[in-house]
Amino acid sequence: MRRAVVLLSGGLDSATTLAIARSEGFDCHCLTLDYGQRHRAELDAAARVAAALGAAGHRVMQVDLTSIGGSALTDRSIPVPEAPTQGIPVTYVPARNTILLSLALAWAEVLGAQDIFFGANAIDYSGYPDCRPEYMRAFEALANLATKAAIEGSRLTLHTPVIALTKAEIIRRGAALGIDYALTVSCYQSDRAGRACGRCDSCRLRRAGFAAAGIADPTRYMPGSA
Repeated sequence: MRRAVVLLSGGLDSATTLAIARSEGFDCHCLTLDYGQRHRAELDAAARVAAALGAAGHRVMQVDLTSIGGSALTDRSIPVPEAPTQGIPVTYVPARNTILLSLALAWAEVLGAQDIFFGANAIDYSGYPDCRPEYMRAFEALANLATKAAIEGSRLTLHTPVIALTKAEIIRRGAALGIDYALTVSCYQSDRAGRACGRCDSCRLRRAGFAAAGIADPTRYMPGSA
C-alpha cells in the first residue's frame, strides 16, 4: 500500500477525506495539530476518527498559535461570531493551513510518502483564503521545489478530494463510505464533551449540510442551543 499523510482535524470534512484516502487503498498516517484552539474537543474527535477508520497511525503535533493570536479560535478575548458576517470572519487563523501543510510535508518526506490528503473545502465554507484551489496548487508546486525527495524524483501530490463538493455532497460521500459522523466535532466553541453550540458558522454549515443531504444530523448539541 502507498503511504499517505492525512491532515485530520476531527471535523466532518477531514474525516470524509480520510475515508476517501482509505477507500483508494492508501496506508494513512494521520496528523492533527494542537495549536491551542478554543475547540479542543476536536483533538479527541480526531483520535476517535483515526481509530474508527483504520488509520495506520495518528500523531498530534503542537504549535502554539495562541502566542500570535489574531483569531477567535486562538484568542479567547475575541468572541466567536454567532451570526453571519461580511468578509473573512475572525475565526480565520493566520497561516494555519500553511503551517499544517508544511508539517505534513515534512512528515511525508520522512515516511517516504508521496501523497498528502487535506480536507479543505471551497464551496460550503467560511471564505478562508487558504482553502482555495489555487492555494493548494501553489503549495503543491512549492513542495516539489523545496524537498530533497522531490529533487531526487519522488514528487509529491496534494489531494483535496472534497474541495469542490457542497457540504451535503461531502456528507453523502462519507455516509456511503460508512463514516459515523457522531464521532466528529465541527463546532468552533464546543464544550469539553464535544457538544456543539448550534450557532457558530461551522455549526450552521454542518446542520444545513445534513438537512440538504437528507441524512439525520447526529451532532450532540449543548442544552439550550439553537
